Amino acid sequence: MAVRPVYVPRDDRPGVVVRLLDFEWFPGFSTAQKQRSIQSLHAAAGETGIEPVLEISSKSPEELGVSLSAFHLSLTDAEGSRSCSVETAFQGSKVFERGGPFIDLLNGTSREAKQDERLKSSGRLLRFEFQGAAWPLKPRTYFYDWLYLSALEQQSGLRETLVRYRGFTDIEFNPKKSINCQAYSAALYVSILESGQSETILSSPESFLESLQDEYTARDELLARQHGLD
Repeated sequence: MAVRPVYVPRDDRPGVVVRLLDFEWFPGFSTAQKQRSIQSLHAAAGETGIEPVLEISSKSPEELGVSLSAFHLSLTDAEGSRSCSVETAFQGSKVFERGGPFIDLLNGTSREAKQDERLKSSGRLLRFEFQGAAWPLKPRTYFYDWLYLSALEQQSGLRETLVRYRGFTDIEFNPKKSINCQAYSAALYVSILESGQSETILSSPESFLESLQDEYTARDELLARQHGLD
């Protein structure tokens, strides 16, 4: 057995409800084994009334879920002249004590960006810098969420498809080891869409943060408990 989160869009305000569910885990690294675990997790979600659920990862049984993985989801810059994945944008925006941002990562693959040795050897992470703007480390998932939601906004016709789902998962995400999660970001996007305030909330990073202050306060408290952060 294992425990993994299912992220459910809130319907009372923009935000996400995190449901931790027990399900049968099928060990192994093959896609077939991962998809058996996904099916088991989604069945557990269905038993609690959460359905349909979309798995967002490279192991998703649905093409949509694979395409929405941060490794594959494309983000185009403000000028429309350059595209990269959400993952490379995130990794290439990190600024450390002894280096960064390493913008050359934007030209490579998502896997190369995530595994770049400089991300581990450049000291303490200080902030993010993206498209000429500086981003703080807190709220902890603010920058990642903004990148991911910005990329979703650029996908034509995606809104109508995503709002059909009542939950989102990422079988590769372990909440005890990681902080940012593409399934959480997708659920947040759906909640914002269904609030009827998306044009205002997504109009700028400042409006986004101001509208989600309560959500991010609660989320930072949860992440701090889970990871022993200050």
